[in-house]
Amino acid sequence: MPQSRNTTKSFSRAFRDQNPDKNPITHLPAGGCTLPVPPVPPSVKGVWDRHQRARWRELWQSPQATQWDDSVSGTVALLVSYESQLLAGRGAAWIAQECRYASDSLGLTPKAMNALGWRITGGKEGEL
Repeated sequence: MPQSRNTTKSFSRAFRDQNPDKNPITHLPAGGCTLPVPPVPPSVKGVWDRHQRARWRELWQSPQATQWDDSVSGTVALLVSYESQLLAGRGAAWIAQECRYASDSLGLTPKAMNALGWRITGGKEGEL
């Protein structure tokens, strides 16, 4: 018979993920990122339509963008391209999967935000 857990020990599973120093919460502004939007990558400059350029701006003005640097611009560009293919009905299963991976890596899904310890605050609903 396995040993029972001792919940008085700090390394017990009962205490995991409850230490705020170990898992800090990063509060993201509900108003989004106010930094300048990076230019569209040269490789897609003449290819994207106005909707894709608008989505590019929208992503870079999101609350999550406050945590990004210029190194994620390739991932953002891929996400915009994947989304447009999927929404146009030209997407395959692998494109949907890559779109999901890109969204998660950018912290755009609730699951990814939770894993990264990000919370959107300062909005009207659920204001902190």
